Amino acid sequence: MTKFLDELREKSGATRERVPPGQVVTAKWPVLHYGDVPRVDTATWTFEVSGLVARPFTLTYDELLALPRRTVQCDMHCVTRWSRLDNTFEGVPVQQLLERAGVQPQAAYCLVLAEQGFTTNLPLADLDRPDNLIALKWNGESLMPEHGWPARLLVPHLYLWKSAKWVRGFELLEGDMPGFWEQNGYHMRGDPWLEERYGGRGLTQHEINKLRNRSKKDV
Repeated sequence: MTKFLDELREKSGATRERVPPGQVVTAKWPVLHYGDVPRVDTATWTFEVSGLVARPFTLTYDELLALPRRTVQCDMHCVTRWSRLDNTFEGVPVQQLLERAGVQPQAAYCLVLAEQGFTTNLPLADLDRPDNLIALKWNGESLMPEHGWPARLLVPHLYLWKSAKWVRGFELLEGDMPGFWEQNGYHMRGDPWLEERYGGRGLTQHEINKLRNRSKKDV
């Protein structure tokens, strides 16, 4: 019994080291998103990499499925304060897509594009990492529609809203362009270990338009 208690204490201590401040561990994967789950036709689905790249390209869903894949084990941390440990995702490495596109030297940020006009922004340094995927499977099964099927971005070291569901493309930019939740007061980066949950007030439409116009000039 003493050995069992010691092992339990050791395991719980290791778990605490994996859980960022303010988070609570859950065994479930809660479903959270703005709006309805989109209906996606994979026959017409495309993924586009554009902006400050030497070789912009568009993939069909079948072309995406044909690319080499990688499996990543990771923890997930949601800004709503839940964490789910020991997840296994399978998908296409983001670095493979960036290499194919040939990111130009002046590109420093990415605006991630998803279904229904959803966007989120990432510094290129956070996007261009080995564990980031265009995820197709979770724990050995195809993603459920409410979790992002047919494909979602996985950026496990940041809060989960940065891992956009129903992802459709990357636009590489010189300047940072806030996405949907960032325009509404969420943090521009979202590091769970620094509790970068919120970044201040939301932006006005005038401020958003100015940023969009500036990003178009950069490209």
